[in-house]
Amino acid sequence: MNHWWRRIVLSLVAVLGLVLVYAWLYRLGMATFEGETRTYAQAIQTVIETLTTAGFGGDADDWQSTPMNLMVVAMNLSGVLLVFLALPLIVVPLFQQALEDRPPESTDLTDHVVICSYTPRSDVLAGELEAANVPYVFIDDDAELVVDLNNNGTNAIYGELDQAETLQAANAEQADALVTDIDDETNAMVILTARELSSDLEIVSVVENDEVASYHRYAGADEIVRPRHVLGQSLAAKATTTVSAELRDTIELSEDLAVTELLVQDNSDLVGQTIPESGIRDRMGITVIGAWFNGEFVPVPGPENVIDGNTILLVAGRRDDLTELKSRTVSALRHNPDRVVVGGYGVVGRTAVETLASGDVSTCVIDLADEPGVDIVGDVTDKMVLEAADIEDSQSVILTLDDDATTIYATLVLKQVAPEVEIIARANETENIPKFYRAGAEYVLSLSTVTGRMLGSILIEDEEILTPETQFELVRTTAPGIAGRSLGDVDLRARTGCTVVAAERNGDLLTDLGPEFVVRPDDTLIVAGSDEAINQFVTLAC
Repeated sequence: MNHWWRRIVLSLVAVLGLVLVYAWLYRLGMATFEGETRTYAQAIQTVIETLTTAGFGGDADDWQSTPMNLMVVAMNLSGVLLVFLALPLIVVPLFQQALEDRPPESTDLTDHVVICSYTPRSDVLAGELEAANVPYVFIDDDAELVVDLNNNGTNAIYGELDQAETLQAANAEQADALVTDIDDETNAMVILTARELSSDLEIVSVVENDEVASYHRYAGADEIVRPRHVLGQSLAAKATTTVSAELRDTIELSEDLAVTELLVQDNSDLVGQTIPESGIRDRMGITVIGAWFNGEFVPVPGPENVIDGNTILLVAGRRDDLTELKSRTVSALRHNPDRVVVGGYGVVGRTAVETLASGDVSTCVIDLADEPGVDIVGDVTDKMVLEAADIEDSQSVILTLDDDATTIYATLVLKQVAPEVEIIARANETENIPKFYRAGAEYVLSLSTVTGRMLGSILIEDEEILTPETQFELVRTTAPGIAGRSLGDVDLRARTGCTVVAAERNGDLLTDLGPEFVVRPDDTLIVAGSDEAINQFVTLAC
């Protein structure tokens, strides 16, 4: 119950109480001063008639005494006072609240991005656009959601997503781009409608199934984004690299520089040490960009941050050095078969299975639906189902369920049934990622992160996101805001939490960047860190 409903209820209770008190006094007065007897119901009727000034019925002739006439005058004045109090305290504010709660149906923005519609995946994209100072507006057909978004400072308008009038109200004809992320069928309708309004508008469609991509292009989409496909591939790639001593899944910036993330396993010789104690920086010459400790990114790990079996290191260096470090992160005591269990056989799960199969990795698929490709029909949170899948004889488990709460619960169950098996999980919302790690997952990547980064890389000029499919973000971007200043003077790691790992200057890639390196206006920097850290850097430097 909101503030105004509470005020209305309390006001009604107060009026009812006043009526009952007046009715009791009226009965007492009539009996005492006029010698007349009235029932409580009759007294209530007379009091209501008097308070509302609707008339006095048959009792007016019976008021002969001065006390009764004064009582009636008091009741009349109370009724008038209630009316005057109700107008400013209840009626007028209710009208004002009703007007405020009306969702806006248009925007004055121009040169902006129109996003249809708002989903949990939208937050990452919104963060990328805000950091780059790109205006945007959401369109959604949920009036209450639109009101909430505007109350929280997010531009949003209400309307039917596939109607020309709605897109016109969103100034789509004067926008830089339009993103549609609803469902495959509705996306096609939005694309057709938007293309009728403008032939120059850049239209980006987020598709669930790869099969519909060609239809969306035919409808008029300029760019097609397949985040579920990319997410499935990434989770599968991570399953094949977490227990291998071979260095894979790296971003090669040059022959002398690569960036990667490494999961430290339980029996690695790094466990129990801090970053300085491990010698990663001093003895191996590797730059530690940051590390995830139980899902929390720490850009400059200190003596209070101890490496454990759930730590993920974000590092940059020569490939040979990174290969040596990779061998130290893998447990020498573990040797599991080259077999992966996949929980969930939607678009993400199916893509993961196809990716694993291309690498000759055997899989066992668990899903509630009995369909081709599913090996065991059942609930991945059921111990009996997991045992039937021979979970303990597997290298890892990939959870690709479409519900975060179910996936987190499945992680807890898996840690009880097979505590030694690696758990690689899909999350839908980024704010749930720490819960996955607390539950015991070794690696988590969210659909929101992949979608937001892929869209951001398309929509934001002078910024290219090189790693949409990893926990960390690596971007290539200009930095006019810090041109003419040295990296040491700017102190980016302390101010933003990210690291400049390389710079492109006059066609050359400069990798040995010390604090004395001065950024030039035409430099392109390659920066690594968490999504939040990168957004802070973009806000500062662009």
